[in-house]
Amino acid sequence: MATSSTDSDHDTNTYQNMANFKKYFHLLVGKGPVSDVLLWRNTRLSASILLGVTAVWSLFEVYAYNFVSLICHISIFAMLIIYITYTMAKYTQWDLPDFEEITIPESIFKWLYRKTNNLLLNFYYTASGEDLVRFLSTMSLLWMISVIGNHFSSLNLIYLCFLCVGTLPALYERHEAEVDYLVSKGIKDLKRLLEQFDSNVLSKIPRGQVKQKKRN
Repeated sequence: MATSSTDSDHDTNTYQNMANFKKYFHLLVGKGPVSDVLLWRNTRLSASILLGVTAVWSLFEVYAYNFVSLICHISIFAMLIIYITYTMAKYTQWDLPDFEEITIPESIFKWLYRKTNNLLLNFYYTASGEDLVRFLSTMSLLWMISVIGNHFSSLNLIYLCFLCVGTLPALYERHEAEVDYLVSKGIKDLKRLLEQFDSNVLSKIPRGQVKQKKRN
């Protein structure tokens, strides 16, 4: 009976952890055009961004292109296009573009602000150790990333992270049931290992008796 009740508790905790994971996943991905890109709902835009970042990575890593030179060449190319467009518009019936319309939407900065706050709150909650499995898994993940970072350059590591961000959310959404099963199974196994470690190692460590203070 004790074993069955323990398994039931494990299932309940695992279900709650998976529900929290899904909540954080959808909270992190968000809604709107950003989530459409991350989840590949707009296939052309997502593929274009991925190909563009891959092209930039190839220029720097494969062809050893200089970053400052690339920025200067892009600026020169953009200025030439604008100059040609304005020059042709003066001698034709084209409407000149309005500079005031070339602005970055405020929604992008609001989205970045919300995501940064959510990231800080999640980091604080994870570091507090309220959820031991989450704390240990995050520490293990950060340690693995640090080990991987020792064997890759910063550019390769950033590109690898971009590939993960650009592909893993979409793969999870398409194979959510299989991923949930594997994650829940891994959480159960990790909890059993922690309990075995506690019962076989930590519980056998001798502890001194606490002396009670004499009351007058």
